Amino acid sequence: MAKNFKVKNFSTGTIYKLFFESILAKDEGLDAEQLTQVALTTLGQASQHRKWPGINWLLAKLAMDLQRHDVRLKQKVFGCNFDNPIGLAAGLDKNGVAAAIWDVFGFGFAELGTVTWHAQKGNPRPRLFRLATEKAALNRMGFNNNGAEVMKRTLEQQELQKPGQRNTVLGINLGKSKVTSLLEAPNDYASSLKVLSPLADYVVLNVSSPNTPGLRDLQNSKQLFRLVERLRELKSCPPLLIKIAPDLDNKAIDDLAKFAYAERLAGLIAVNTSLDRFGLEKRILPQTGLPIGEEAGGLSGAPLRKRGVEVIKRLRHAAGPELPLIGVGGIDSPEAAWERISAGASLIQLYTGWIFHGPDLVPRILEGILSQLNRHKFTNVAEAVGSGAPWI
Repeated sequence: MAKNFKVKNFSTGTIYKLFFESILAKDEGLDAEQLTQVALTTLGQASQHRKWPGINWLLAKLAMDLQRHDVRLKQKVFGCNFDNPIGLAAGLDKNGVAAAIWDVFGFGFAELGTVTWHAQKGNPRPRLFRLATEKAALNRMGFNNNGAEVMKRTLEQQELQKPGQRNTVLGINLGKSKVTSLLEAPNDYASSLKVLSPLADYVVLNVSSPNTPGLRDLQNSKQLFRLVERLRELKSCPPLLIKIAPDLDNKAIDDLAKFAYAERLAGLIAVNTSLDRFGLEKRILPQTGLPIGEEAGGLSGAPLRKRGVEVIKRLRHAAGPELPLIGVGGIDSPEAAWERISAGASLIQLYTGWIFHGPDLVPRILEGILSQLNRHKFTNVAEAVGSGAPWI
C-alpha cells in the first residue's frame, strides 16, 4: 500500500533517474514518441482520477517534493497571476490530457497544444528523435492532435476550475490545420479559439513551427494583422500571444516586436524549434542513418540556448520594457533560466531540458532564481526581468 512508503525517502529526481537515465543516455532504444505517449497516458489517467485516494496521495507527495512557494516568485503578467515564472512549453500535452495536474510538478503555468481546428495525424513516423549527447531533440511531428473540439471535451471532463481560479495558469497554443490554406487561416484559428477560449487563461498563436508547410509565412506583419483582427472579433477573447521562430533575421524580429506592441498583443514567446543545425549538420541519426543536415524537422534543446537569449534581447530592445516576453529553448539549468530572465523574459518555459534532466529541474531552477534574487538584492523576480544581472 502507498501509505507504507516513507515520505523522507520519496525523491522524484532519484526515481526518475532510476527508470529513465539509461534510456535518455542514448539515441536508440525505446522510441521517443512511444515513451512520451506512455507517460502522457499515465498522466492523463492521474489527472482524470486525481481525487481517488491512492492517486490523490501520490500527487500530494509529488507536490511536496517539487513545488516551491515564495511570494518573491509571484508575478501578474498580461492579467494572469503566476505563482512562479516556470512553465511547461507547448508540444508535450498536445491534447490537454493532464491539464489539471501540471501544477503538481511545480510549474507556475502550462501551455497545452499545439491544437488545430481539424484533427490530424501529423507527419509520417519516425518523427521524434533523441540527441542524447547534445541534450537535444529533432522533431517533425506536424501538429498531430485530436482537434479543438475534442480538447474542449477533454478539459471539461477534468472538471477544471475557471480561468483565474486555478492552481496554475493554463495557456492554449493554436495552430493552423494542414488542410487549411493561408487565405483561410484566420477562420481556422478563429474556429479553435471560439471553442476553447472559455477554458484558457491565455492563447498563443503558433505561426512558427517548421513542420506545417507555409505556416511561417504567417509571421509576416500583413498576415498577422489579418489573423489578429479576425480573432479579436470574437467575444471574450483571452490575452493573445504569438510564438516566433529562432531563424528570423534581425529586421523581422524588430518588425514583430513593433507589431506586437502596436497591436497591444499580450506578449511574444521566443523561440520555437529551429531549422538551423548549430554545427550538428553531419551528426548521424542512428534511426535513419542520415546526417541531421539532410533531415527535416525542428531542433530543440541545449543547442538553442545562445540563440534564444539573442532573440529575447533583440525583442526587448525593439519593443521596450512593457511588452511581456516568454523565453523558451535550451533552458535546462538554473543558470540558463536566470540568463533568459535577466535578458528580458518575464516567464520561462521548459520541455526538452525537463525531459532530459527530470522533474526536479523545476524546483532546482526556482531555488536558483531565489538565490540570485538574494545575491542581487532584488525584492522579487519582476525586478530582475531585463536587468542584465549576471549569474553570481
